[in-house]
Amino acid sequence: MSQDLARLTTAREQSDLDGLAEAAHRMKGSWLLVGLEEGAQLSQQLAEQAKQHQDTSETWRLLISLTNRLLKNWILMAHTHTHSGQDSNRTRLAAAFGVTTLFMVAEVIGGWLSGSLALLADAGHMLTDAAALLMALLAVQFARRKPNAHHTFGLLRLTTLAAFVNALALLAITALIVWEALHRFADPQPVTGGLMLGIAIAGLLANTLSFWLLHHGSGEKNLNVRAAALHVMGDLLGSVGAIVAAVIIMLTGWTPIDPILSLLVSLLVLRSAWALLRESLQELLEGAPRSLDVTRLIRDLTLNIAEVRNVHHVHLWQVGEKPLLALHVQVIPPYDHDALLHRIHDYLQQHYQIAHATVQMEYKPCAGAECELGINSGSAAVHHHHDHSHAPGEHRAH
Repeated sequence: MSQDLARLTTAREQSDLDGLAEAAHRMKGSWLLVGLEEGAQLSQQLAEQAKQHQDTSETWRLLISLTNRLLKNWILMAHTHTHSGQDSNRTRLAAAFGVTTLFMVAEVIGGWLSGSLALLADAGHMLTDAAALLMALLAVQFARRKPNAHHTFGLLRLTTLAAFVNALALLAITALIVWEALHRFADPQPVTGGLMLGIAIAGLLANTLSFWLLHHGSGEKNLNVRAAALHVMGDLLGSVGAIVAAVIIMLTGWTPIDPILSLLVSLLVLRSAWALLRESLQELLEGAPRSLDVTRLIRDLTLNIAEVRNVHHVHLWQVGEKPLLALHVQVIPPYDHDALLHRIHDYLQQHYQIAHATVQMEYKPCAGAECELGINSGSAAVHHHHDHSHAPGEHRAH
């Protein structure tokens, strides 16, 4: 559909009636594929008018209006899918929180009855996981609140903030585990291998269930869910290490294996926590999403849309899981301003999955050193909609 519309718009702007007729005929097929007879009829009518050199203005207006309505419906469907994803995240977090809390209570009771300090310490670790899961769950719940005059994006970034706090907590917990492991090298403690093995196996089952609940179906897109999953993964790896250590202790009595495996698990958790910290901090500092190449985006717009001469004042950032873009484009004065704007938006949506873009179209070259690179390096990451000095004929569009 987007390619057909681009060919149609180009032909009309160039007054190429033969090309317009051919593009309209192709677009008819696209309308039939999506099952909209009205669009197919308008495309057929436009093709016939172009072949007979008749006035196409009214048919063109109706066709563009219908196309815009279709695209808005698609965006609405995508928005609904986003809410469905939030519901899924909330369900997984709630289930994992329940499993973790129940097992934490079981460890406290087991540690109190057996007099095992190790089990009580592990219960404390589980408490931090339960707190992290609860924080993530509350963040998802608050993020569902609708935007208002004070929070125009809603509270979507709260999930990223929760991921950042969770990453810091993971680093702190890892540091404590490393410190305790080093302390045990200097002052070995007696370990009851049988009891340790039983609790470790139960912990492995509980943590495996929690990790599956968080990881299954998440697509690794939501930072908040990933942060919670990393907490549980740390416990899961710890359970595996505890099982190995318990078996070795039961067979050989060699207790230093316990702190050795703790250090190895800590290194794995540290690597994941550091990556999560960098990614969440990148978003909180309004950096461009790592999955999108700003330089390539500028080049592609210039090369693939003939009317675009220059792209500058580009600001790309992210709120929650949504990439947002604001940019200025110097264009050749178009025959149809709205059609060109639609083509730019459609290109960003199709090739970069950017559904929310603010595009300011200008007809005069950009003045300033920053325009040579296409990026205003001296501006903040977010493009605020303040007043600019515009030459006559310049347009600002959303």
